[in-house]
Order: sequence, then structure tokens, then C-alpha cells
Amino acid sequence: MTKHQKRLSVPNSWPVERKEATWTVKAGAGPHGEAGVPLLILLRDVLGYVNSKKEARYALNQGTVLVNGDDVSDVRRPIGMFDILAFTEREEYYRVFPDEGGRLALTAIDADAADSRLGKIVGKRQVKGGDFQLSLHDGANIRVGEDEAGEYSAGDSIVVDNETKDVVAHFPYEEGALVTAVAGTHAGEIGEVEEITVTAGSGPNTVRVTEEDGGFETVADYVVVIDENFTGGDAAVTTGGENE
Repeated sequence: MTKHQKRLSVPNSWPVERKEATWTVKAGAGPHGEAGVPLLILLRDVLGYVNSKKEARYALNQGTVLVNGDDVSDVRRPIGMFDILAFTEREEYYRVFPDEGGRLALTAIDADAADSRLGKIVGKRQVKGGDFQLSLHDGANIRVGEDEAGEYSAGDSIVVDNETKDVVAHFPYEEGALVTAVAGTHAGEIGEVEEITVTAGSGPNTVRVTEEDGGFETVADYVVVIDENFTGGDAAVTTGGENE
């Protein structure tokens, strides 16, 4: 299979300019599914730390580029919403966060915040032995004990320690919760949940979100619960070179 991707058909969340060239790198297998952005695009086109795929491979082989606390060696490794990128030699740390319009952008964070990542719970099921498995938006699975499983529901968000994989914070999906829209026409907007509407039948549930200067209504699947620590910062959204 080809390792290239036509720019015109990339997901809207990818931070690339579609008309500057015909091709870009294709994401490899991994988390976030088709929405995941190849690491090469962030290193080359967004941050400008490398000029080519060859330089990116060299940089990754140094062991100073971490994704969610782990070394990465594949330039096509998919990067997606709420992943943590750490450049240990530069002492620079970023969280992937949707900007207005739904494009994934890099928000600068401090070193302490880079020790954990946010995940939206999209499923929960009991596994052998009585424990429960929480399935997250990026494909990761977190195991919790039967005695604490009742605290978590689909739609909630949790913060997972990158080293221990333990849950260190929990944000319930409920009225009054702070959320950000990650898809749809209101992607990148942040506000508080005013009302959750459960739709009978096969239609999607909806949520009404209040902002300082108004509000909006969107599909419940399009919002993620966050807290104030996940907002603010400077996002890098500029593009760089096109070399392979």
C-alpha cells in the first residue's frame, strides 16, 4: 500500500494546507484511527523542527521525542486529540487541542502537565476477573476495579498518568461541566453544559452549551469534558516545508 496521502482528501482536522501540493504522508496504523495526524506533519509542517522525512527519522532515533511518555520511532505514528508531545532536549511540551474550525493544534504546556493526558470514555464493559475496562476516544483501554467502576460513565473524561496508566482525575459529563467541542461547526469552542437532551430512537443525543457571549447546541458525541487546565496557551498552527 502507498505511504502517501492526497492532501485534498485528508480529514479536516489535519493541520495541512490542501492546495500547496498534491501529496502528503499517510498516517500509519495506531491510535485515533483515520483522524490521527502523522507525527512527521507536526514535526515538519507545524513546528518546523525538521525539513524532511530523513531528518525526522534521525530526530526520533535520538530518543528525545516522546508521545504520551513513550519513545516513538515511526514518523507516520498517528497523533490525535489530547495527546502529549514532549521534546525533552528542548524542554518543550505540547498538548494536541482542537482550535476553532476543528483543526488540531499544539498548545504549549509545562513539564508537570505533560505527565498525564486526557481521555474521553466512549465505552465501559466488565472483563474477566470482575474488573471493568474503560475504552477511550483514542483506542486506549484503562482497567479499573469493580468497586470504583460505578463512578465512570460513557461521556465522562479521565486524566491518565502516562507512566503508571492510573486514573488521576475524573470529570463527569453532566450539566455544569466545562466542555470543548471537537467536531462540527462549533469545533474549538468552550463553554459549560446547560442542558443534555436524550433523543428517543436512533437520533443522536444533543447538548446545549453556554458561552460567555452566547451559546450553541451540538451533538453530544462532539463535546469532551475538560477543566480549566486544558485551556489557554499558544497554539502552533503554521505550516512549513513540503520535502519528503
